[in-house]
Amino acid sequence: MTKTRIQLVAGAAVACLLLAVVLWPHGEVRPPAAAGDRPQPLAKALISAAGKVEPRSEEVRLGVSITGKLAEVPVEEGDAVRAGQVVARLENADWRARLAEAEATVRIREAELARLLNGARPEERREAEAAVRQAEAVIEQTRRDLARYDTLGKQGWSSPQNLEKTRRDHEVATARLAEARQHLAVVAAEARDDERQRAEAARDLATAQRDEAAAMLAKTEIESPIDGVVLRKHRRIGEMISEAQDMPILSIGDTAVLRVRAEVDETDIARLGLGQSAWVRADAFGEQRFAGHVVRLAAMVGRKKIHTDQPAEKLDDKVLEVLIELDGRPPLPVGLRVDAFIQP
Repeated sequence: MTKTRIQLVAGAAVACLLLAVVLWPHGEVRPPAAAGDRPQPLAKALISAAGKVEPRSEEVRLGVSITGKLAEVPVEEGDAVRAGQVVARLENADWRARLAEAEATVRIREAELARLLNGARPEERREAEAAVRQAEAVIEQTRRDLARYDTLGKQGWSSPQNLEKTRRDHEVATARLAEARQHLAVVAAEARDDERQRAEAARDLATAQRDEAAAMLAKTEIESPIDGVVLRKHRRIGEMISEAQDMPILSIGDTAVLRVRAEVDETDIARLGLGQSAWVRADAFGEQRFAGHVVRLAAMVGRKKIHTDQPAEKLDDKVLEVLIELDGRPPLPVGLRVDAFIQP
């Protein structure tokens, strides 16, 4: 055996000996650990997702339901508003005039109905009765004149023309008496059902037209539906506004509480649950974390709406929207893109 081969064999033996020493257990052999002594599993990995900051109410976009010219926007971006406060107004002089006309028509129709139901006034009844008495007196006088001229004519003391004139006067007086009695009957009579129904229908129609004019006038004033803050003014005074346009007049939100709408990849949705702790961060705030918790999980998976603009980002991934409510009132502006992390 050559010297070189001897050296190789000796080296291999030393290496095997060292390996046996390293692998041989030192100290006493311990029994298997009890169940309670087993090492704890590693913490579950965080669920990460892209998200955007939004107000608790979400963004409320205020528009109109009629067409008109924007006359007034008495609030500015950042102003606090109360529910029911008028935040915009369209020109409405024409609707105010229509409402005034409709209200006047209602008063007329109500007066006509009341007159019909209550009958004639006492003085009208007295006038009608006096007219009948006067007509009766006239016809009595013409009856006597007619008899007198008839007698005189037979005796030759009066011409036939006088008799004919007296006869015509009597006929006229008879007609006027009939007319006066008919008028008295109308004044004294109660309203017929068809007349009452017609008057009530006219009153109801006028009332409906008044209510319609009032509703249209109300639509020219846009009120805030919530307590919140004006997030953005989209339109300016003098612009024509229409319900067919997609752009609102104002955006309002309740920023007393901020939330983050995060989009979690569909592969992580099995690990999500309400109440889970979460935190978010934004590039503008460095490593500062803003804590919160999960308050809502969407019921349906959908496509991504928030994009990170990263080259490797997949735009067709399916995601589940998760709503995270932030603790306190962090200084995050609405619409800021953030990175969200959820503890399963």
